[in-house]
Amino acid sequence: MSIRGLKKKQPKTFKVKVITMDAEMEFSCEMKWKGKDLFDLVCRTLGLRETWFFGLQYTIKGVRAWLKLEKKVLEQEIPKEDPIKFCFLAKFYPEKVEEELLQEITQHLFFLQVKKQILDEEIYCSPEVTVLLASYAVQAKYGDYDPNFHKPGFLAQDELLPQRVLKQYQMTVHMWEEKITAWYAEHRGIARDEAEMNYLKIAQDLAMYGVNYFPIEQNKNHTDLLLGVDAKGIHVYSINNRFSPNKSFEWSAIRNISYSEKELTIKPLDKKAEVFKFFSSQLKVNKLILQLCIGNHDLFMKRRRVDSIEIQQMKAQAKEEKARKKMEHQRLAREKQLREEAERAKEELERRLFQLEAEARQASEALLHSKETAELLAEKAQIAEEEAKLLAQNAAEAEQERQRLEVTALKTKEEKRLMEQKVREAELLAAKLVKESDLRTKETEYLKQDLSEAREAERRAKQRLLDVIRPSHPHIHRYPQHSPIGSGDLGIEKGCTRFDLKDIDLKRLSLEIERERLDYLEKSKNFEYRLKELKSEIHALKLEEKQKGPISHWNEVFGSLDLTLRKAPSWIKLCEARGGQDENLQRPFPPYPLNTLSSWPRINNCRSTTGEKRSVSNNVGTGTHKSIVKMLPWTHGTPSTRR
Repeated sequence: MSIRGLKKKQPKTFKVKVITMDAEMEFSCEMKWKGKDLFDLVCRTLGLRETWFFGLQYTIKGVRAWLKLEKKVLEQEIPKEDPIKFCFLAKFYPEKVEEELLQEITQHLFFLQVKKQILDEEIYCSPEVTVLLASYAVQAKYGDYDPNFHKPGFLAQDELLPQRVLKQYQMTVHMWEEKITAWYAEHRGIARDEAEMNYLKIAQDLAMYGVNYFPIEQNKNHTDLLLGVDAKGIHVYSINNRFSPNKSFEWSAIRNISYSEKELTIKPLDKKAEVFKFFSSQLKVNKLILQLCIGNHDLFMKRRRVDSIEIQQMKAQAKEEKARKKMEHQRLAREKQLREEAERAKEELERRLFQLEAEARQASEALLHSKETAELLAEKAQIAEEEAKLLAQNAAEAEQERQRLEVTALKTKEEKRLMEQKVREAELLAAKLVKESDLRTKETEYLKQDLSEAREAERRAKQRLLDVIRPSHPHIHRYPQHSPIGSGDLGIEKGCTRFDLKDIDLKRLSLEIERERLDYLEKSKNFEYRLKELKSEIHALKLEEKQKGPISHWNEVFGSLDLTLRKAPSWIKLCEARGGQDENLQRPFPPYPLNTLSSWPRINNCRSTTGEKRSVSNNVGTGTHKSIVKMLPWTHGTPSTRR
């Protein structure tokens, strides 16, 4: 056979796009297909057996129409599109959804369609009922509420409430979500099909549920009315009230419905009742009203007859399916509960395990810490023991220091007492020295007077001798009287003559006096040096006493000692004035070390004014030193008497 012949035998097709409430399907239909062929194909594709509730709807010139099943698809007034679009929707509504909707797919399609009508405000619903219906819709979509999974904002993308309700109250989306979630949490344990059935049970009680409205006119006065057709009958509403009908005709009370052109006639079963006539705007609308009335009446009569074998089988299968689903749901719920309990037990065990691990970790850390603490305590104990030893040693040293300080204090007291005693002795000695100095001054004056008298007597004696010798020896010249007599003039020898006078005694006396004077000055210097050393030693003790306590008593001692030392130089200055006659007084004094306070300078060669031998005893400290001054032998009286 040629290719041309094959082409002629291939049937021509056209494309159809069917839109359901949750899916879109495209079919390739033959040109000769009737509406029933396309409808059956869609139902088979969906797995729908309760086909009498649904139909294929299309829109032509703004009027919604249903595809006729007994006529060819292309012969009907359908939109000229490619593909041709049809909507698979519920054409007739059941009186009781729980008894009539047997298949789950049928129930699901009704749920989606009624939900859309409520959201599009084709069916009026109060805000409270709207929130309840929205909670069932959320339960059907998301299952049981889980606060860990369903966080705030999980309903933000879902359309659950009509815009009229949202505008009626000044509430935010978050507030509406809280209300819906509060109801949603109460539906825990409800399956999806059960939640959809509960939704439909609430929706079927609404006044506008399942009603198809058409504008009509009752007479030529153009009174505007609405004709409503539903599963229970025909209702007439005012144009502004779609809830309460003005007049109703139940299917059981209607004998006949007919139309002629634009006029529709409803004949009641009671012949005495008035026939209701009304006019529609278009002939197509009259045909649509008639189709809906016939279909709803047929379903009304079918519900009141004995179910067919097919319906009985479907109900039995649906019952078995519901029982099976219920058992499955119970089993799943039990398994879910057991799983939740197991998960809770697992979480509890994990929590307990974590707790035990944490306790074990804490115990190990505590053990480690206790070990570290024990080591630290051992170290601290060792350190404390060492500190105790050190403290004991310090205590012993402190005790020794205390004893030493006590001994030092005792020594200081003893030294203070000794020093005070020495100061008193020094004051006494200074007073004695001052007194002795005055005596020696007087004695020196007496000695000088004696020396001058002795020299004058010597001069007179020499003069007398010269006077005696000159007559007998004229060759001896006279000495001039102004010629000084030196120390070498004490012995005079001229020629063979020797003067055996007491010149040697005079010279010796003069030398002795000078030597005694020099010795006295030297000892005075030594005594002054000793006093200075004593003052420095007392000053050192004073500094040492400043570190231990007040020394107001020493200030009095130093004041008295300074007073004594200020008094002492009176005779030293006198000796220095006398020493101006001799160069020996200008010589430096030899160092006289002072090691102890008991070694004081000895005063030798002290002579009284009477010229007798005199001894001076100095008792200083614990030692006693006696000095005996040996004077030259001479007799009492003046030098002139000793010639």
